Amino acid sequence: MTDFSKQLDFKINDILKVLPHRYPFILIDKLEVTDPGKSLVAIKNITINEPFFQGHFPGMPVMPGVLSLEIMAQAGAFLMLSQVEDPLSKNMLFSAIEKAKFRKPIVPGDQLKVNMDLVKRKLNLCKFHGKCFVDDILVAEAFLSANIVPRPEV
Repeated sequence: MTDFSKQLDFKINDILKVLPHRYPFILIDKLEVTDPGKSLVAIKNITINEPFFQGHFPGMPVMPGVLSLEIMAQAGAFLMLSQVEDPLSKNMLFSAIEKAKFRKPIVPGDQLKVNMDLVKRKLNLCKFHGKCFVDDILVAEAFLSANIVPRPEV
C-alpha cells in the first residue's frame, strides 16, 4: 500500500486507492490536503453527463442537495483514511448530519469546491465541518460525524 500521509495533491487514481467508492458513486475529481489530518479542499466538476440529471429535473437540471452532503462525507473520509496505515483495511461510516443548509442550487457547468475541516477526533469518532462553494459563493454546508471502522474483507 502506498503511504499517502505525506502527499498533498491527489488525482482520481490516488483517490480510488483510498476510498472504497466506485463509479457512478465516486463524487470527488481531485483534492488538495491543506493541513494533513485536519483539512482539505475537494473539487467536483458538475457536468450534464451526471446520471442524476436525467431525472432531477428534466428541463431544469439541479444536483440533488443530498449529493453535496455525500461529497462532504467522501472528502471527510479521505481526510482521515489517507492518514492511517493501510487505508483499505478501514472505512468511515457516517452517523450524523447536523445543521445542513442548502443555500443555492448546483447546476451543470459548476465547479464545486468543498472545504472540509476536522472539528474533533476522539478515538475512532470524527466530527467534520464542510462548506461547498461555487465561484466563491457558499452553496451548502453541514457538520458530519463518522466512525472509523474495520472494512470487511470481500
